Amino acid sequence: MSLCRRLIALAAVALAFTAPAHAERIKDLGAFQGLRANQLTGYGIVVGLAGTGDDSLDYATQGMKGVTSRFGLTLPPGVNPAVKNAAAVMITAELPPFAKPGQRLDITVSALGKAKSLRGGTLLLAPLRGADNQIYAMAQGNLAVGGLGVDAADGSKISVNVPSAGRIPGGATVERAVDAGFATSPTLRFNLADADLTTARLVAQAIDQRLGGGVASAIDAVTIEIQAQPGAETRTALMSIIENIVVDPAEAPARVIVNARTGTVVINGAVRISPAAVSHGKLTVSVTESPRIVQPAPFSKGVTAVEQSSQIEVAQDIHPMFDFAPGASLSEIVKAVNAIGAAPSDLVAILEALKQAGAMKAELVVL
Repeated sequence: MSLCRRLIALAAVALAFTAPAHAERIKDLGAFQGLRANQLTGYGIVVGLAGTGDDSLDYATQGMKGVTSRFGLTLPPGVNPAVKNAAAVMITAELPPFAKPGQRLDITVSALGKAKSLRGGTLLLAPLRGADNQIYAMAQGNLAVGGLGVDAADGSKISVNVPSAGRIPGGATVERAVDAGFATSPTLRFNLADADLTTARLVAQAIDQRLGGGVASAIDAVTIEIQAQPGAETRTALMSIIENIVVDPAEAPARVIVNARTGTVVINGAVRISPAAVSHGKLTVSVTESPRIVQPAPFSKGVTAVEQSSQIEVAQDIHPMFDFAPGASLSEIVKAVNAIGAAPSDLVAILEALKQAGAMKAELVVL
């Protein structure tokens, strides 16, 4: 039996195993080096707009002259065509790995100049280039715009979503494939999405356990290097086996995420609290002003005056002190905070205080 057939048989056996509930497939932890998407960009002209185009912008005019020159139409010197029904746009797309010529890509079209809306427009044939300035796809089609913009004669206007951008599903055709290089590279490399030394070691051990010792090695916190024979068919089968191996990843670092703008606080399960006592109260001071008009006595030559009357009230919400036992878990933290009715802003203050006191060793991330 050839090596390729053996690898395919091993892949079938691998898929038959049922992963534990807490385990993850290796394919969900990262991706093989080289198998990535590539960004494409292009410049084009959208025509057929209902007077919402770029009007007389120079680069839009130059684009229109370039389009008409393809068909042998040359505008006289000094003639500036009105382009209210056309707009200069930028086109963006993502070329997935292993994309082959003839496949279709979704594209996003965004106005580059003063165009108010691209609704009803048609993108003329435009090339899409990669980072190496080579053409990898050609784009053309009718835009689907979800936004709406209307201007009235008195200057009032209404806008729903963003009418100056739209999409064309399947609006680009791949013209050139990108060589991933995985079939001829000296070794295969698997990169973790999140750097973690322990997870990298565990992934390498799981691969060795399935394929044999000495096949995989963790060279840093992200990359696992895998020895493999060259050849597209052999390596495709091997990568399929590796992707479906299950592994118990290391526990994520203790981290608390605080979004100060929305008041959202997220605490992961690895956060632990050292012994600590917390007392949290809320002091409210309210001042009420009740001015009173004082009239002078009749025939007294007095003047009307305003007499100030202020009332100050102080209210304090008293919450009992609570303590955290050694190694308090996430559920115990939530239960203690809910017991005192702390709002998200109060919770942030408590967590920051615990961090400063050295009772919480987690990383505190403020967005």
